[in-house]
Amino acid sequence: MRIPRLVPALAATALAVLGLAPTAMAQASQPAPAPAVAKGTSAQPIIGGGYASDAPWAARLFSNGRQTCSATIVAPTWILTAKHCVSGGGLSFRIGSLDQTTGGTTANGVSIHNHASSDLSLVKLDRSVSGTYARLGQPGSVQVGQSVQVYGWGATSQCGSEINCQSRLLKVANVTVTGGCTDAYRGQAICARRGNGITAGGDSGGPMMAGGIQVGVASTSDRQTTTAYTNVTAYRSWIQSVAGV
Repeated sequence: MRIPRLVPALAATALAVLGLAPTAMAQASQPAPAPAVAKGTSAQPIIGGGYASDAPWAARLFSNGRQTCSATIVAPTWILTAKHCVSGGGLSFRIGSLDQTTGGTTANGVSIHNHASSDLSLVKLDRSVSGTYARLGQPGSVQVGQSVQVYGWGATSQCGSEINCQSRLLKVANVTVTGGCTDAYRGQAICARRGNGITAGGDSGGPMMAGGIQVGVASTSDRQTTTAYTNVTAYRSWIQSVAGV
């Protein structure tokens, strides 16, 4: 079934955008190191959740060399992420590695294509990257009450300036779909309630996966109970017109 659109109950204005604020980014001259995890203890990534073990389509977004957002590769030369993540310019990506500091393939963004009325952006790469691309959902790919997975390298706690507590390794959490809502630009979105974790700053642009299919792009979160993902299934025709997938 399609995700029904909720009326004002969970408007995006009540949630905070997941990307790192420019002021916070400017305070760091280089990516913050991952918090150390003592042997025998469990990490608390994505504010809860756990470490991902397999996500070959995942991409970490850097703006002018600074860790900023999460993303996915959806075609050899195309990255899908959130529109509010790309305004800083100087975009580069590490693709196909669970560790944002090493491995995978690196590529630069050469052109940005923003959706006019939702928190979606497609970034064209300066080279073709081979690998496993995220499969994108169609209407009906996700439904209310479904447990879905969200991924990102974002903040592991509410630490004030969230750039200071980003995760070095990709994180994943289970959340439960509650219905339709709006994203940071009042575009169509999928809202979900916290499961074993919740998204935070730096998770923006990362995917919501339903049965291994990408159905959303992280837009906003209150860091406690609710997160909103731009509904990829509602914008399939736009994505196809730009990236051909």
